Amino acid sequence: MRWLAILFALVMMACSTKLGKDGHTDTTVHPKYLVKSEIDRIADTNREEVVNGLLLIADKLYKRNPKEWKKGGAASREAAVDKLKQRVYRNWPELSGMREGQAAALAFTEAYSGDRVAALVFGLLTMVDAAFEHKEEFYILDSLDERKLYNTARNMEVAIWKLGHDRDAAGELFLLSNELDPNNRNLSFEREFGRIMGLLDFMAKVVADRNGRGLSRLTHSVVSTIFLPVSFLK
Repeated sequence: MRWLAILFALVMMACSTKLGKDGHTDTTVHPKYLVKSEIDRIADTNREEVVNGLLLIADKLYKRNPKEWKKGGAASREAAVDKLKQRVYRNWPELSGMREGQAAALAFTEAYSGDRVAALVFGLLTMVDAAFEHKEEFYILDSLDERKLYNTARNMEVAIWKLGHDRDAAGELFLLSNELDPNNRNLSFEREFGRIMGLLDFMAKVVADRNGRGLSRLTHSVVSTIFLPVSFLK
């Protein structure tokens, strides 16, 4: 990113200060925003909101499934969520290096004995990382692929479907999420997943428009049970 370092240096020399309306120096604008487009700022915020939403879902899942963070060896629910936030592969040797769809699918596999919440959310988080090209901030020359964002949104639909339908040999859900008891109906998981899908779909549309491409929609029947690829799209 040598070009970016040079550009920052020029910006700092030429535009480090500006005059306010009263004639006094105003330094409230950070120079980095001079090398960010509006779409870059939207991408920054969108990514942060999506990641925080998934961490919130992880916390909610751990509250309903406390045995999972204990299986993972965490000292507390909060520690388990913090470990997910860091996303260090060696923290989950039971995942055998799996990420994205492979990791998420383990949460709904009978033979898997590890932390199912971690497997699911780690898989979803690494999909988001791939969709945003493993960057936390975006600048003018950075680019995104609307297909990766779109597939990641569809994978959130897959996750919520699996949470409500996939069961073990005894007929029990692998992970408890939404409470569907008519007397105690709670759809907070579905609402948060819906918010995340909306953010990703919006970002996919913005990127598709910038790239001059249309964004075709797939049918629910195609993506109802299988996690779609993200990293491997070219």
